Amino acid sequence: MSLGKGTLIYADYTAKVKDTGEAIETTLEEEAKKLNIHDATRKYGPRLVAVGEGWLLSGLDEEIKKMEVGQKREIELAPEKAFGARDPAQTRMVPLRKFGEKADEMEVGDTVDIDNRVGIVRFIGSGRAQVDFNHRLAGKTIVYDFQVLRKVEKDDDKVRALIDRRFGGEGSKVAFKLGERDLELMIPEELFLLEGLQIIKRGISTDVFKFVPSIAELTFVEKFANAKAVEKKQEVQKEEPRPHAKAAPRPRRKREAAPTQTA
Repeated sequence: MSLGKGTLIYADYTAKVKDTGEAIETTLEEEAKKLNIHDATRKYGPRLVAVGEGWLLSGLDEEIKKMEVGQKREIELAPEKAFGARDPAQTRMVPLRKFGEKADEMEVGDTVDIDNRVGIVRFIGSGRAQVDFNHRLAGKTIVYDFQVLRKVEKDDDKVRALIDRRFGGEGSKVAFKLGERDLELMIPEELFLLEGLQIIKRGISTDVFKFVPSIAELTFVEKFANAKAVEKKQEVQKEEPRPHAKAAPRPRRKREAAPTQTA
C-alpha cells in the first residue's frame, strides 16, 4: 500500500549530483565518511519525514507517495523538481570595494553575503566580482537512493519523534506524559537557555496538533531545582550511618563423651 499524505515515516537516503557524482547529503554516517562529507557535529540516523507535507524537495515528496514500507528506490529529479533551473538574471557584477577588507582574500567559489543576499563568487577581475545568487545546485539533476524504513503509527511514538525532530540531539532529555486528550512536556532546566526555545515549543505544538489530532491541549512544564536543597540532601545521605552487619554465630563445638570404664 502506497504512503498517504501526512503519513509519518523514518527513511534513509543519500543524494548526489547526477553529472558529477558530488555527494550532497546522507543520513548514513558510514556513507558520509566514505563520500568525504562527514560532519562530526551532526547526528546521523534515519530521518523523520511527513509524506507530502513539504519537509523534502517537492519532486521527492511526490515520488515517496508511490512507495511502500521497506521499499528502496533510486529517484532522479530534474532541476525543475529539485533546486530549480538556473536563472542568468540572478547573477550580478559587484565592485570589490563593497566587500571591504575581505576583498583581498576572496576567491572564486567563496560564499558571500551582499545586501542581505547569499551568493557564490563565479569570477574576479577588473576590480569586480561576479556573484551568482542562484542556489548552488540550481540547474542540476539530483539522484536519491531512498529507502522507507518504517511508519510511525502509535501516538506516543509520534510525540517522541516530533520532539526529537525539533530538539535535535537534546530531544531525549525532554520527557512527556500523554493522556487521552492532553499532552504534558517536561523541559529540564539545562535546556532553558537553548537558543530559539520558544520557536521550538511553537513548532512542536504545531506538529503535535497536526499529526496527533486526538490531543486537544498541550502543556509545557519547566521545572527549576533548588541546588542547595539537592546538595544538602546528598550530604545527609552520605552522613547517615549504615547499619552494621551482625556477625554470624559461631557453630558450637560438640562435647566428646567421656570414655566408658570397663570392669
